[in-house]
Amino acid sequence: MLNFKNINVLTFILFLGLLLLSQFFNISIFFFIVLFLAWLTLTSIGSFTIGWNYHLKAFNSKKNHTKNQVAITFDDGPNAEFTPKILELLKAHHAKATFFCIGKHAEQQPELVQQITEEGHTIGNHTYTHSDFFDFYNKQNVIAEIKNTNTTISSIINKKMKLFRPPYGVTNPAITKAIKHTKHHVIGWNIRSLDTIKKDEEDIFNRITKNIKPGAVILLHDSQEITVRVLEQLLLFLQKNNYQSVTIDTLFNIEAYA
Repeated sequence: MLNFKNINVLTFILFLGLLLLSQFFNISIFFFIVLFLAWLTLTSIGSFTIGWNYHLKAFNSKKNHTKNQVAITFDDGPNAEFTPKILELLKAHHAKATFFCIGKHAEQQPELVQQITEEGHTIGNHTYTHSDFFDFYNKQNVIAEIKNTNTTISSIINKKMKLFRPPYGVTNPAITKAIKHTKHHVIGWNIRSLDTIKKDEEDIFNRITKNIKPGAVILLHDSQEITVRVLEQLLLFLQKNNYQSVTIDTLFNIEAYA
């Protein structure tokens, strides 16, 4: 299995092997550099690819799902301008979704947090600040970000969240240790829409729909107008193809709240 622990063990064994061979043969330092670069490349890709489960186990999709269900998820809200539009579309199409909220945004928009849950959607933890430097936080700082968000949102909906999605989907040893402490379910995705990067809504829509299968988890963001337009097309596509949009906890049969 390609994960952080196994790659470290394999790298260490190969390193010892090279050291042993160097006692009998003239082993160039080039081989040690190649080994290090290989370890660094795999670990970097694994850290930025949540679907690999490289550092920790995440729910990325439900493979071989027998029901025509997908989970639409939204990161970075709630947003005063766009979240209401998204909620309106979901309601019109009888679709349910999961919103991974940033704590400081939830604090500013408590009425939207309430509306999300009142309309049957699920809320997950997306850290308190969504800092650009979150990847460099130590275990205690990661725990603080998660707990502050849980406390903030719990004060609004009287529920303690058990779902967590790390910013940018990045994982590392510090986040792994923090999650072992907080005992959250880590949620990834297997369809990344790139709605925060791409500017062409047809391109985003096609990127999503060409990869849709039962059990898929779709990543969107309720923080911009283009996502609203793409969502409207996506919901029509799902309806036409007899797909049901459900919450993450429904798809994976896990608890969303403690």
